[in-house]
Amino acid sequence: MKFIILGCGSSMGVPRADGFFGKCDPNNKKNVRTRCSALLKTNYSNILIDTSPDLRSQLINNKINSIDKVLYSHMHADQTHGINDLRVFFIKNKKPLDIYADNETRKYFNKNFSYCFKSNSTEYPATLNMKPIKKNIFFKKKGEKINIRCIKVKHGSVNSICYIFNKKLAYVSDVSKIFQKDYKYFRNLKYLVIDCLWYRNHPSHLNLEKSLELIKIFSPKKAVLTNLHSDLDYKELKSKLRKNVIPAYDGLSLVF
Repeated sequence: MKFIILGCGSSMGVPRADGFFGKCDPNNKKNVRTRCSALLKTNYSNILIDTSPDLRSQLINNKINSIDKVLYSHMHADQTHGINDLRVFFIKNKKPLDIYADNETRKYFNKNFSYCFKSNSTEYPATLNMKPIKKNIFFKKKGEKINIRCIKVKHGSVNSICYIFNKKLAYVSDVSKIFQKDYKYFRNLKYLVIDCLWYRNHPSHLNLEKSLELIKIFSPKKAVLTNLHSDLDYKELKSKLRKNVIPAYDGLSLVF
């Protein structure tokens, strides 16, 4: 299996829409960051995590021409507002695409993107089929098995969902607190992809210090820092990290 970081930038990306790179070196391609989204690619399935506003370019840049399922972490715009770009997979597959979301996110979709889920006419049918998040999701295709544990974490004033794939890789892109009762699921993974907004404290995200504290507790073989703000230059950040911790960059692939 391969896990692809489609985007690793914070809510405004790097550079911002006005071209501002902040403290990031614009000559380093790894500092060009679209908004957070990821893909689990297996022999027979492509499972997308979140639909960032940059989804169209992310799929094109990574030559992804099929999606089988979509998992959502939470209802914020930087993780959901590329949802309309999923319509192409309805056109290709001639059936609605299954998406999985928690209760808050499903309410948000029904309020703001109802046209995706309800047929308004024969010309504009429903393109997506919304399903609730359970503690465990199991997919099987052509004998290939994917076990996904879904863990609720805090993301400031809202909840977010962390996904752990086959007990080997955890993706927790937007988080301010992981509940201690769930620490056991994060220990000794092959990969931990974790939120790291910037150096300062933030009410809705982990900063570098807090991310590194959790990495030390969980002891993954490799940790990847994502949701990176323009304060965090790739080269400078990497120089501060141990060998088993790296900053994410768009297009990074993790094999497990």
